[in-house]
Parts: sequence; structure tokens; C-alpha cells
Amino acid sequence: MNDNKICFIMCTNNTQYASECKRYLNALIIPKDYHIEFLEILDACSMTAGYNEGMNATDAKYKIYLHQDVFIINKNFIIDILNFFKDSAIGMIGMVGCEELPKTGVMWYGKRVGNIYSNHICNSYISDFSTFEGEYCEVKAIDGLMIITQYDLPWRDDLFKSWDYYDISQSHEFINAGYKIIVPNTKTPWCIHDDGMMKLNNYYSNREIFLKAYLPNREISR
Repeated sequence: MNDNKICFIMCTNNTQYASECKRYLNALIIPKDYHIEFLEILDACSMTAGYNEGMNATDAKYKIYLHQDVFIINKNFIIDILNFFKDSAIGMIGMVGCEELPKTGVMWYGKRVGNIYSNHICNSYISDFSTFEGEYCEVKAIDGLMIITQYDLPWRDDLFKSWDYYDISQSHEFINAGYKIIVPNTKTPWCIHDDGMMKLNNYYSNREIFLKAYLPNREISR
């Protein structure tokens, strides 16, 4: 394991998005004695399978799993995450999360924390979900637009075989392993998420898989 390497891992099917994403990554400030690498996972059959492939292909201690349509604009991003990871109890960092996962298992049905720029078709705006005191907020789940880790836990490709609920699942894997998950208290957004229109074709079927696997006593309801 290389403690001085940061790896960006992205499942991609769009060369234009991937190129734009890397343009922002190349503008980040890299601390002395650290170096970064970038892995594009092409033709992944699922997000979990793609992320497992990327995780196993690098010896970097710090891994940033991000969507191809996420552009990091905080030039001190690497310095900031390394400062948080000085606390060995922190296993995962996200840009948006929830302090308590709603009974439905759907993050956006409950109170969220975080701060990003969002692009949805014709609208661009700041998604400033809530404010809180302190340097960070400890959460129960984070949004998969960007997931930052300093430990490796397998992504559950045995359960999630498409593109949904991998993030909520991995959040629970880290919590069950005894690690904290946090969302930084950012005064201005660290990234832009140019996500357009949400595709929820398999979302609710994956929600049922998640609830049965992690919260078997919880009633499944919309």
C-alpha cells in the first residue's frame, strides 16, 4: 500500500465527460511527496464491479470514486481530504449525506447535509442542503457522486448489479467495520455535479435488495 498516492477511479461511457473531469483534476494542488493517478473503468457491468476493478488495480491508500460528470473546483481538495484522514477513525468522506437514513431507505426523503453546485437540464444552482457546526458532520450514508476512502472494503457486487444503491451499501459496510463517515463543512462547494436528468430504472428494485440485506426488519414502503 502506497501511503503517498491518491487514485481517482471513474466508471465512464462518455469520453467528453471523462476528458472534462480530468481537466479539473489536473488543476488540483498536489502536496509535496504525493502523487496522483487516474483510472477509467470502461464497459463496467455495474458500479460495484467497476469500483472493485479500480480498487484492486491500484496500490494507492487514498481513493476517490467519482462520477464522470463531477468536476472538482476546490484546488486544495487533496490537502483538505488528507487533513481529515489524519483521524484514523474516519474511513469515508462524501459531499452530500444524511445523518439518519429514512425508513424508506431513500436518502432524499430525509434531511441531508452537504454543499455542491448542481446542473439539472436547464437549471444550475447551489444545492446547500443544510448548515452545521464544526469541521464536519458524521453521517449514516453519502451520495455516490463522489466517495473518498482511506481504507479498502469490497464493493458488494454480489448484491448490486446495476448503478444504484452502491453508495448506501458501501456506507453501511464502512459503518459496520467501525469507521466514521463524514461530510465536510464547506463554506463554498468543492465540486460541480452536471448530472442532468436522473435515471431511476432500477432504483427501487435495488432499494428492496438493500433493505433486505442491511435492514431486514424494516418494512419496505415507498
